[in-house]
Amino acid sequence: MTLSEQLIYAVLWLLFGAAHSVLASETAKRLTRALFGRLERLAYNLIAVFHFVATVAAGRYLLGGAEAEPFVLPPLIQGGMGAALVAGAGLILLALRHYDLRRFAGTALVPEGAVPEPLHTDGLHRYVRHPLYSGAFLLLIGGATDPFGLATCLWASLYLVIGTWFEERRLISLYGDAYRRYRAAVPAFIPWRGRAR
Repeated sequence: MTLSEQLIYAVLWLLFGAAHSVLASETAKRLTRALFGRLERLAYNLIAVFHFVATVAAGRYLLGGAEAEPFVLPPLIQGGMGAALVAGAGLILLALRHYDLRRFAGTALVPEGAVPEPLHTDGLHRYVRHPLYSGAFLLLIGGATDPFGLATCLWASLYLVIGTWFEERRLISLYGDAYRRYRAAVPAFIPWRGRAR
Protein backbone atom coordinates (compact mmCIF):
# COMPACT_ATOMS: atom_id res chain seq x y z
CA MET A 1 0.00 0.00 0.00
CA THR A 2 1.48 3.32 -1.08
CA LEU A 3 0.61 6.92 -0.32
CA SER A 4 -0.66 7.38 -3.88
CA GLU A 5 -3.06 4.44 -3.45
CA GLN A 6 -4.34 5.99 -0.22
CA LEU A 7 -4.81 9.33 -1.99
CA ILE A 8 -6.69 7.68 -4.86
CA TYR A 9 -8.98 5.98 -2.34
CA ALA A 10 -9.49 9.30 -0.53
CA VAL A 11 -10.41 10.98 -3.85
CA LEU A 12 -12.88 8.17 -4.62
CA TRP A 13 -14.60 8.83 -1.27
CA LEU A 14 -14.54 12.55 -1.99
CA LEU A 15 -16.24 11.91 -5.35
CA PHE A 16 -18.79 9.64 -3.69
CA GLY A 17 -19.60 12.30 -1.11
CA ALA A 18 -19.82 15.05 -3.71
CA ALA A 19 -22.09 12.99 -5.97
CA HIS A 20 -24.29 11.97 -3.04
CA SER A 21 -24.69 15.60 -1.94
CA VAL A 22 -25.33 16.87 -5.46
CA LEU A 23 -27.94 14.18 -6.10
CA ALA A 24 -29.68 15.14 -2.84
CA SER A 25 -30.00 18.78 -3.93
CA GLU A 26 -33.38 20.13 -5.01
CA THR A 27 -32.09 20.81 -8.54
CA ALA A 28 -30.97 17.21 -8.99
CA LYS A 29 -34.20 15.94 -7.45
CA ARG A 30 -36.22 17.90 -10.00
CA LEU A 31 -34.13 16.35 -12.79
CA THR A 32 -34.41 12.78 -11.45
CA ARG A 33 -38.13 13.35 -10.84
CA ALA A 34 -38.51 14.39 -14.49
CA LEU A 35 -36.63 11.25 -15.57
CA PHE A 36 -38.02 8.69 -13.11
CA GLY A 37 -41.25 10.23 -11.82
CA ARG A 38 -42.31 8.89 -8.44
CA LEU A 39 -39.41 6.42 -8.55
CA GLU A 40 -36.99 9.34 -8.03
CA ARG A 41 -36.04 8.26 -4.46
CA LEU A 42 -35.49 4.65 -5.57
CA ALA A 43 -33.26 5.83 -8.43
CA TYR A 44 -31.31 8.03 -6.00
CA ASN A 45 -30.78 5.08 -3.65
CA LEU A 46 -29.75 2.70 -6.45
CA ILE A 47 -27.22 5.20 -7.79
CA ALA A 48 -25.84 5.72 -4.27
CA VAL A 49 -25.56 1.98 -3.59
CA PHE A 50 -23.84 1.34 -6.94
CA HIS A 51 -21.41 4.23 -6.35
CA PHE A 52 -20.71 3.08 -2.76
CA VAL A 53 -20.01 -0.51 -3.86
CA ALA A 54 -17.74 0.70 -6.67
CA THR A 55 -15.82 2.96 -4.25
CA VAL A 56 -15.30 0.20 -1.69
CA ALA A 57 -14.39 -2.37 -4.36
CA ALA A 58 -11.80 0.01 -5.84
CA GLY A 59 -10.40 0.61 -2.35
CA ARG A 60 -10.17 -3.11 -1.68
CA TYR A 61 -8.33 -3.58 -4.97
CA LEU A 62 -5.98 -0.63 -4.37
CA LEU A 63 -5.15 -1.46 -0.76
CA GLY A 64 -4.56 -5.17 -1.08
CA GLY A 65 -7.99 -6.48 -0.16
CA ALA A 66 -7.94 -10.16 0.81
CA GLU A 67 -4.14 -10.34 0.59
CA ALA A 68 -3.66 -7.57 3.19
CA GLU A 69 -2.31 -8.74 6.52
CA PRO A 70 -4.63 -7.97 9.42
CA PHE A 71 -3.23 -5.83 12.21
CA VAL A 72 -1.81 -7.66 15.21
CA LEU A 73 -3.97 -6.28 18.01
CA PRO A 74 -4.21 -7.13 21.70
CA PRO A 75 -7.22 -9.35 22.53
CA LEU A 76 -8.88 -6.54 24.49
CA ILE A 77 -8.81 -4.22 21.47
CA GLN A 78 -10.00 -7.03 19.17
CA GLY A 79 -12.90 -7.65 21.55
CA GLY A 80 -13.72 -3.95 21.63
CA MET A 81 -13.75 -3.78 17.85
CA GLY A 82 -16.00 -6.82 17.67
CA ALA A 83 -18.33 -5.18 20.19
CA ALA A 84 -18.32 -2.00 18.07
CA LEU A 85 -19.41 -4.04 15.02
CA VAL A 86 -22.28 -5.66 16.92
CA ALA A 87 -23.32 -2.38 18.57
CA GLY A 88 -23.20 -0.53 15.24
CA ALA A 89 -25.37 -3.11 13.48
CA GLY A 90 -27.81 -3.13 16.41
CA LEU A 91 -27.99 0.65 16.52
CA ILE A 92 -28.74 0.87 12.80
CA LEU A 93 -31.48 -1.77 13.07
CA LEU A 94 -33.04 0.02 16.06
CA ALA A 95 -32.86 3.40 14.30
CA LEU A 96 -34.53 2.07 11.14
CA ARG A 97 -37.62 1.14 13.19
CA HIS A 98 -38.47 4.85 13.42
CA TYR A 99 -38.60 5.45 9.66
CA ASP A 100 -41.11 4.63 6.98
CA LEU A 101 -38.80 2.07 5.36
CA ARG A 102 -40.69 1.94 2.06
CA ARG A 103 -40.41 5.71 1.75
CA PHE A 104 -36.79 5.63 2.96
CA ALA A 105 -35.85 3.00 0.36
CA GLY A 106 -37.89 4.63 -2.38
CA THR A 107 -40.23 1.71 -2.98
CA ALA A 108 -43.29 3.66 -1.79
CA LEU A 109 -44.74 5.66 -4.66
CA VAL A 110 -45.07 9.01 -2.91
CA PRO A 111 -47.20 11.48 -4.89
CA GLU A 112 -45.62 14.77 -5.96
CA GLY A 113 -45.97 17.45 -3.31
CA ALA A 114 -46.69 14.92 -0.54
CA VAL A 115 -46.07 16.03 3.02
CA PRO A 116 -42.58 14.96 4.18
CA GLU A 117 -42.18 12.54 7.05
CA PRO A 118 -42.53 14.27 10.41
CA LEU A 119 -39.36 15.30 12.23
CA HIS A 120 -38.23 12.28 14.27
CA THR A 121 -37.44 13.25 17.86
CA ASP A 122 -38.49 10.04 19.61
CA GLY A 123 -36.74 6.73 20.22
CA LEU A 124 -33.00 6.91 19.59
CA HIS A 125 -33.50 10.42 18.19
CA ARG A 126 -33.97 11.61 21.78
CA TYR A 127 -30.28 10.84 22.36
CA VAL A 128 -28.63 11.63 19.01
CA ARG A 129 -29.82 13.42 15.88
CA HIS A 130 -28.26 10.90 13.50
CA PRO A 131 -28.44 7.40 15.00
CA LEU A 132 -27.87 5.77 11.60
CA TYR A 133 -24.58 7.64 11.30
CA SER A 134 -23.66 6.75 14.89
CA GLY A 135 -24.16 3.09 13.99
CA ALA A 136 -22.14 3.53 10.80
CA PHE A 137 -19.24 5.04 12.78
CA LEU A 138 -19.24 2.01 15.08
CA LEU A 139 -19.28 -0.38 12.10
CA LEU A 140 -16.36 1.49 10.54
CA ILE A 141 -14.34 1.41 13.77
CA GLY A 142 -15.07 -2.29 14.25
CA GLY A 143 -13.96 -3.04 10.69
CA ALA A 144 -10.61 -1.24 10.91
CA THR A 145 -8.70 -4.51 11.35
CA ASP A 146 -6.35 -4.16 8.34
CA PRO A 147 -5.01 -1.34 6.12
CA PHE A 148 -8.10 -1.37 3.89
CA GLY A 149 -10.48 -1.32 6.87
CA LEU A 150 -8.54 1.49 8.53
CA ALA A 151 -8.51 3.58 5.34
CA THR A 152 -12.22 2.95 4.85
CA CYS A 153 -12.86 3.96 8.47
CA LEU A 154 -10.93 7.20 7.99
CA TRP A 155 -12.34 8.29 4.63
CA ALA A 156 -15.92 7.12 5.20
CA SER A 157 -15.98 8.81 8.64
CA LEU A 158 -14.80 12.04 7.04
CA TYR A 159 -17.56 11.65 4.44
CA LEU A 160 -20.17 11.15 7.20
CA VAL A 161 -19.05 14.26 9.08
CA ILE A 162 -19.10 16.43 5.94
CA GLY A 163 -22.31 14.80 4.72
CA THR A 164 -23.96 15.59 8.05
CA TRP A 165 -23.30 19.28 7.49
CA PHE A 166 -25.17 19.15 4.15
CA GLU A 167 -27.92 16.96 5.62
CA GLU A 168 -28.49 19.42 8.46
CA ARG A 169 -28.84 22.30 6.02
CA ARG A 170 -31.50 20.28 4.18
CA LEU A 171 -33.30 19.47 7.44
CA ILE A 172 -33.32 23.14 8.48
CA SER A 173 -34.84 24.11 5.13
CA LEU A 174 -37.43 21.33 5.56
CA TYR A 175 -38.37 21.75 9.24
CA GLY A 176 -37.16 25.28 10.06
CA ASP A 177 -37.12 26.39 13.69
CA ALA A 178 -38.34 23.00 14.91
CA TYR A 179 -35.10 21.45 13.67
CA ARG A 180 -33.01 24.34 15.00
CA ARG A 181 -34.45 23.79 18.49
CA TYR A 182 -33.93 20.04 18.20
CA ARG A 183 -30.34 20.54 17.05
CA ALA A 184 -29.64 22.81 20.01
CA ALA A 185 -30.92 20.17 22.45
CA VAL A 186 -29.63 16.89 20.99
CA PRO A 187 -26.02 16.04 20.00
CA ALA A 188 -25.25 14.78 16.50
CA PHE A 189 -23.60 11.37 17.07
CA ILE A 190 -22.58 10.74 20.70
CA PRO A 191 -25.32 10.77 23.35
CA TRP A 192 -23.30 12.80 25.87
CA ARG A 193 -26.28 14.83 27.09
CA GLY A 194 -28.52 11.89 27.93
CA ARG A 195 -32.12 11.77 26.79
CA ALA A 196 -33.64 14.99 25.49
CA ARG A 197 -37.15 15.99 26.48
